[in-house]
Amino acid sequence: MSDLRPEAGRRRISRPWWWAVFIVVVALAAYWYWSGSKPAPAGRPGGGAPFMGSMMGAPVPVRIATTEDSTIDVVYRAIGTVTAYNTVTVRARVDGELQEVLFEDGQKVKKGDVLARIDPRPYQIRLDQALGQQRQNQAQLENAQRDLQRYQLLFKQNSIAKQQVDAQVALVQQYLGSQKSDQAAVDDARLQLSFTEIVAPMDGRLGLRQVDQGNLISAGSTEGLVVLTQTQPISVVFTLPQARVPEVLEQFRQGSPLEVDVYDSSDTRKLATGQLESIDNQIDIATGTLKLKARFENEDETLFPNQFVNVRLKVRTGLPAIVAPAAAIQQGSQGAFVYALDDSDSVQIRRVETGTVEGDKVAITQGLEAGVRVVTEGVDRLREGSRVEIVTATADAARPAPVPGGRRGAPGVGAPH
Repeated sequence: MSDLRPEAGRRRISRPWWWAVFIVVVALAAYWYWSGSKPAPAGRPGGGAPFMGSMMGAPVPVRIATTEDSTIDVVYRAIGTVTAYNTVTVRARVDGELQEVLFEDGQKVKKGDVLARIDPRPYQIRLDQALGQQRQNQAQLENAQRDLQRYQLLFKQNSIAKQQVDAQVALVQQYLGSQKSDQAAVDDARLQLSFTEIVAPMDGRLGLRQVDQGNLISAGSTEGLVVLTQTQPISVVFTLPQARVPEVLEQFRQGSPLEVDVYDSSDTRKLATGQLESIDNQIDIATGTLKLKARFENEDETLFPNQFVNVRLKVRTGLPAIVAPAAAIQQGSQGAFVYALDDSDSVQIRRVETGTVEGDKVAITQGLEAGVRVVTEGVDRLREGSRVEIVTATADAARPAPVPGGRRGAPGVGAPH
């Protein structure tokens, strides 16, 4: 029994070694099989040169546009702020109880419209007191004037001394002075009484009411009753870089009306059209820009004070030029260029010089003539002499959708014909 145990132990020790050899052999066989020992069929992806060669000859799908002999406008873009010509915080000019509020929030008012009333009774009493004092002093003045006439007559008859006449003259002058003071007191009392009616100082639109009826208000309050803003007309303030100022100044000083369009924050919807009204007298050294102000009638009140808008200032309009789409202009190490097509739909690289940009159009000052076809989409795989396939919206709609799991070529390459 003892002789068999070591031999059995040796068998148990040798088995893992044979398993290791078996695993290595299987791994080598799998590596040989999957490493491509079998040649891939020609023309399939992974087949090497035959597939790549077929792709190199395929035309590149592109979209094109044609240059035109047209006109273009010189338009400068900026970001502006709508600014009211006048903004007034309507405040009380006398103290008292707010008896009536005669306006609605957001109401449009005219100059002189009564907006609110303060309790007028204390000020009516002061006016009555001033009128009473004025009448009393007026009676004394009239009596002094009659006495002066008598004294002057007696003095001519040598019945009284000259000193008595002079004293009466001085008394009359004193009452005349009191008369002016009384009249001023009456006018002041009447003015204070008129301040109990709070009126609109100008045409405009009211904001939200700040004080409710029944509150005690004071002339020293900084809050005010309501804010009144002039919205018709209204202005837009914007800035331009100093490099663009000379051309604007040239047109503005000649008296040419410069049209200004404003668009919403997304720069898609046109809000209003106005004219350049004034230009600031100095350039901001911190930003290198100059402020300009445009005037808008704002008849439909689409512009609100403090609203941010996109501004387009038209400096010149209707300039003749060769116009190309902005998408066709490419930039390289030697400047701007386009991919132009010849009669055989092959690509030619042509250097160009660009001028004014208006939206999605660019003026070509040199390098192209009218009627040249230029590539606007699909330029990534183009080279000099590349053949192209012109794609239209109709062709895109008719092109079948890709089959799931099917063979796909290189990005941007159309199906072989």
